[in-house]
Amino acid sequence: MCNYNKIIKNGLWNNNQALVAILGLCPLLAVTNNIVNAVGLGLATTFVLVMSNVTVSIFRHHISKEIRIPVFVLLIASFVTIVELIMQSYFYDLYLILGIFVPLIVTNCAILGRAEAFASKNTWDKSILDGLMMGIGFSVVLIILGAMRELIGNGTLFDKSVLLLGDFGNTLSITVFENYQGTLLAILPPGAFIGLGLIIAMKNKYDLKRKKL
Repeated sequence: MCNYNKIIKNGLWNNNQALVAILGLCPLLAVTNNIVNAVGLGLATTFVLVMSNVTVSIFRHHISKEIRIPVFVLLIASFVTIVELIMQSYFYDLYLILGIFVPLIVTNCAILGRAEAFASKNTWDKSILDGLMMGIGFSVVLIILGAMRELIGNGTLFDKSVLLLGDFGNTLSITVFENYQGTLLAILPPGAFIGLGLIIAMKNKYDLKRKKL
């Protein structure tokens, strides 16, 4: 059984699903060409993580071990459907941009992994916290990678925030580099791999330095 501080540290840093477990990389690499896409997918993933975790935890004693994986997938798919309907109703343009990667949350190994490794063995309150921290940790990586790629690729930050925040989003768009031609590599798939590799390398370097202290 985990205490709350350990759950928080694991979700945000020690067992970050994107940087340590290296799970959920398909959507992480595919949609992080700007911050708005990263925030949208991060919120959707966090919602599904929290809801699937708490549901699995509540019903863990009533789910047979033989059928637990199909049941977990069914629960995750149900919450992903809810996210899809919400996005179609209120954030339709963003939903179109994220495309197939919203329903593909169902196949995100990080979500199924937390349901199996944690929620099925712990109480609902710890499972909620685990899902929330894992979701936030995953979302932070999404946003950092999205910011790096958007800045280097287009010279902007928070561009197209209107898709997520409506008219208020127009005030958030920042042009960092005027008359910037952009770097195509940053917004293409190879740029995503390079950016994520740099983030993982910086985390590993920091952890190594901390161990030596």
